[in-house]
Amino acid sequence: MNPKQVQLFRWLALGCALACADQASKWWVLAQLMPGERVVLIPGWFDLTLVFNRGAAFSFLADQSGWQRWFFTLVSLAAAFVLPWMITKTIDRPLSCAALAFIWSGAIGNGLDRAIEGQVTDFFLFYREAWHFYFPAFNIADSAITLGVVLLLLEEFMQWRKTARN
Repeated sequence: MNPKQVQLFRWLALGCALACADQASKWWVLAQLMPGERVVLIPGWFDLTLVFNRGAAFSFLADQSGWQRWFFTLVSLAAAFVLPWMITKTIDRPLSCAALAFIWSGAIGNGLDRAIEGQVTDFFLFYREAWHFYFPAFNIADSAITLGVVLLLLEEFMQWRKTARN
């Protein structure tokens, strides 16, 4: 393998590890909790709870008749092929590669849920009881996608500043 192929392999290995961690955590939560059950970890701030999302982020389209399952599964499948290609195009920019690997892992993790179960398993619940604030439950795949997007934005900002200075 040439050096760029080795780098690609490493980024994809990172993504696979995250996708496996996502799936393992979901299997564990499914084995431990009943739907809707909550386990308080940090009172007033953080619980584990088993909930399912048939839609996308923040339950977008969750109330639809079922077509969204296949639509989001196809989006995940497309991401599974396009994102590794994008990594090869940015292989000399480690922050971009990391971001794309994180997004790839999240697409795979949630895509597997949708394809197999028709819904995504979520279980991290952050909230502030005193303020009556609840952030929608999420999982490791959602976290990886979010972190990937933040890293991409950071990379773009850094590129913009570099260009602005020259």
